Amino acid sequence: MEDVDCCHWQKAMQSEIESMFNNKVWSLVDLPKGIKPIGCKWVYKRKRGMGGKVETFKVRLVVKGCTRKEGIIYQESFSPVAMLKSIKILLSIAASLDLEIWQMDVKTAFLNGSLDESINMMQPEGFIEKGQVERVYKLQKSIYGLKQASRSWNIRFDQAVKGFGFIQNLDEPCVYKRIKGDKLVFLILYVDDILLIGNDVGVLTSIKEWLAKKIDMKDLGEASYILGIQVIKDRKNRTIALSQASYIDKILSMFTMQDSKKGMLPFRHEIKLYKEQVPKNEHEEQFMSKIPYASTVRSLMYAMLCTRLDICFAVGIVSRLQSKPGPDH
Repeated sequence: MEDVDCCHWQKAMQSEIESMFNNKVWSLVDLPKGIKPIGCKWVYKRKRGMGGKVETFKVRLVVKGCTRKEGIIYQESFSPVAMLKSIKILLSIAASLDLEIWQMDVKTAFLNGSLDESINMMQPEGFIEKGQVERVYKLQKSIYGLKQASRSWNIRFDQAVKGFGFIQNLDEPCVYKRIKGDKLVFLILYVDDILLIGNDVGVLTSIKEWLAKKIDMKDLGEASYILGIQVIKDRKNRTIALSQASYIDKILSMFTMQDSKKGMLPFRHEIKLYKEQVPKNEHEEQFMSKIPYASTVRSLMYAMLCTRLDICFAVGIVSRLQSKPGPDH
């Protein structure tokens, strides 16, 4: 591995393999005749915290799910996540009532789901057992990359929290509520990120301890960063502010615009953009082929949905022109 952080990556890979064995995700077997095993690969991600600083080197062993056919190897794959507007509503309630907001991260979340299908997978690169090169892993639990993995994990988590007295919201299946006397707790699930919002520290602590016993989790303490969004809480004035400054700096660097001039308006009134402003010659077509127009719009759209409502009109205009953008766009 050629990377300045190779030591961190190797340590994370070893931790991932250990999680697989601890969760009894697979068993080493001889490959059945007539069966072609699916492949797997390592996926690397640097998770950043406040200020864009790298806090965690996360590695996932992922199966190549593109080789799998619906109805033959798996049946259902749909899994819900909490909507951003639901998270914002609950954060506003927390600010108004001065509630605690705590965060937890599920380690290897998808490994907690059970499998109904028989799946054989090749041994991962760098961790092939000595003298067992021809053998494969028979999966007993879900793993990242399986089409049904997120659904299996969601079903497992849903059953667990309901057994602890939480009630699922009918309109928002990833938001749960538990009320006992004057003790109120909201639980929000976004894939493998969990928010706990409540009015009693003791109750929240007991819930965190229970969750940690049921599923391997990391306690992140008071929520300060959610889905790449910084949470700035002012308890004295009972306000919460959301910021994506680090994310915006990141996308500016990604598209080499970190030194661009700042403007007060996201869209000047004299600018007119039309679908007819397509590339008019080969030179313009070659120029636009090097411009990541759709990727830029997609990045802006995430910022718009989360915190930057002021760019809604501008993003709406440029998003209409993605099929064949021209130099004017």
